[in-house]
Amino acid sequence: MNLMFTAVTFVAFTALVAIISWWKTRGDNLDTQDGYYLAGRGLTGPVIAGSLLMTNLSAEQLVGNNGQAVRIGMSPMGWEVTSAIALVILAFVLMPKYLKTGLTTVPEFFEQRYDAGTRRLVSFIVLLSYIIIMLPNVLYAGAQVFVNIFGIDQVFVTQFGMDAGSARFWAIAAVCVATAFAGSIYAIFGGLKAIAVSDSINGLGLIVGGLLVPIFGLIALGAAHGGGFMEGLDAFLNTDKTLLNAIDAPNLNEPYLPWPLLLTGLLVNNMYFWATNQSIIQRTFGAKNLKEAQKGAVLAGFFKILTPLIIVVPGVIARLLYTEVTDWGNGDTAYPMLVADVMPKWLLGFFAAVMFGAILSSFNSILNSASTIYALDIHRPMFNPNATDAHMVKVGQNFGTIVAIISTVMSPFFMYMGGITTTVNSAFAAFNTPLFVCLLCGFFWKKVPANAAKIVIPIHVVLYFLLQFYLRYQIPFLENTHYLYFTAFLFVIDMIIMCIIVKVHPRETDFVLHDAQAVDLTPWKNGKYVAAFVLAIMCLAYVIFSPLCLGA
Repeated sequence: MNLMFTAVTFVAFTALVAIISWWKTRGDNLDTQDGYYLAGRGLTGPVIAGSLLMTNLSAEQLVGNNGQAVRIGMSPMGWEVTSAIALVILAFVLMPKYLKTGLTTVPEFFEQRYDAGTRRLVSFIVLLSYIIIMLPNVLYAGAQVFVNIFGIDQVFVTQFGMDAGSARFWAIAAVCVATAFAGSIYAIFGGLKAIAVSDSINGLGLIVGGLLVPIFGLIALGAAHGGGFMEGLDAFLNTDKTLLNAIDAPNLNEPYLPWPLLLTGLLVNNMYFWATNQSIIQRTFGAKNLKEAQKGAVLAGFFKILTPLIIVVPGVIARLLYTEVTDWGNGDTAYPMLVADVMPKWLLGFFAAVMFGAILSSFNSILNSASTIYALDIHRPMFNPNATDAHMVKVGQNFGTIVAIISTVMSPFFMYMGGITTTVNSAFAAFNTPLFVCLLCGFFWKKVPANAAKIVIPIHVVLYFLLQFYLRYQIPFLENTHYLYFTAFLFVIDMIIMCIIVKVHPRETDFVLHDAQAVDLTPWKNGKYVAAFVLAIMCLAYVIFSPLCLGA
């Protein structure tokens, strides 16, 4: 009976999201470039915020960040809370320039500012990261949750006689295939608006479903101490106060997040993710005007401050609840274990649908962005400059299908890697910094010449891999250095290289930003006051989870 109810509620909520998304987009023209890739430039602030949040908050966050929290406490909240800084900078510093140019993709700007070769280089780098890192990782993390909660691997053991390791691999593979199939339908046939609408609905579901996990977790923790919710809350706050300290010492390595990195290496990392990453920034490109884009970014920043309640606190609860576990490994099993144990069986169907929506939101958003970049930044300029919008939409759909298949095949093998969050973030650090540096200098430094990006990006990638995978094992004081220190150091090096290039070979004429007059550029009147409030809340969050308040 419970299994049947779980299945019915899962299908019902998932179908409801699909029906609403279809209804909201049924009359849209998806044969034009703006209609398919930018939702007709008609997205409002709340929809943008919901889509930004859901593109970011995937199962990878739920599994990976809680996996870190079960090992080290509240420290991983830094990945979430400090995103508010990057989103505020995006809203009021970069967004006016982005929307002024009428861009569809970030690589498109690199051609405007540098040259066609730079556009292709950036496009290939971003596509490679999407295909071999982001998409497989999103599928794997989501499958991990489903397999652990519902014991899907046991089906392969009992029905096919597999050993535990093989059964887990094929169970994860099966869930990855199902998720990729459903996500591809949204991304390939629905365009950006269908994705944004479904993201907003799934976002509401994730907030409700996600908050139920720590609530029921605290109830279970209270029961372990002979009481209920309040006893659980007391145990959470007082059992081990070191777990509630998010201010890590400067000399700690990952998965810890040393405090000097919050406004250095982590800020650079966040600026790439929120202000340069196509799968994120594409939502704001689809805004109906600058005011709505700014509202969406700031609202998303506010919600990011609250997300540790969903993606960090449950990990700490698991640490306190499962005292018999002495070795959590990479921690990626903690969140699914907690959900399976504390969530009422009658709610599992709804929670499964919410999780499925979170996985779909991230997967289809990244897949749509990959299709956008290939069609507009590689296929059209290199193979068919005179292609019609309808043809380019078809090209994007075909490419999306190929990418979905490749990423699905790769995804189960992520189970053999280390912790999800550390794996993904350290991989991105190889190229996110130089792309952000080139974007930043391109916007604000008129004398940077066309060849600058093609010099800075390769040098950075070589230096990063040299530091991360060779020198840190040859030089004693680098051995336990957090990779985000390398990010901060190389950001400075990249800027120095830019200075040298400008000094030796400056651009002959000052760069002038093109005004496409695509949308109204009137800024949000009281937006900066709201942004200041959001940043104040961010600071308060760190005061609360520090030795000044709850931590020790």
